[in-house]
Amino acid sequence: QVQMVESGGSLVQAGGSLTLSCTASGTSFDSYPMGWFRQAPGKEREGVACIGRLGRSTHYADFTAARFTIARDNDKKTLYLVLRDLKPEDTAMYYCAAVPYYLDCSPPIHTAWGQGTQVTVSS
Repeated sequence: QVQMVESGGSLVQAGGSLTLSCTASGTSFDSYPMGWFRQAPGKEREGVACIGRLGRSTHYADFTAARFTIARDNDKKTLYLVLRDLKPEDTAMYYCAAVPYYLDCSPPIHTAWGQGTQVTVSS
């Protein structure tokens, strides 16, 4: 009942930074904890970072190693992911989705995924 549109991905050199955005359409964006997920070719989708409904609580996957920051602006119905010190292994399609709880940051099974935004990191 909430449609997500991801943007901001691009080709970037290793060590560079990007800011990804996820804009929600529909109602009740601020009623949901949200998360960023990514999927590389041949790999399963994995959780990257999740954030509570009010944006005060966050969870990060270990591989982010303090390089990524998740944030949200409920007035704009937008979720952000700031990626810093990007590495080639960060190359993936990045998706956003609602999650039941910010600590439950595995890819939701019953989610209609959007088109995602491609992050490609070159060496």
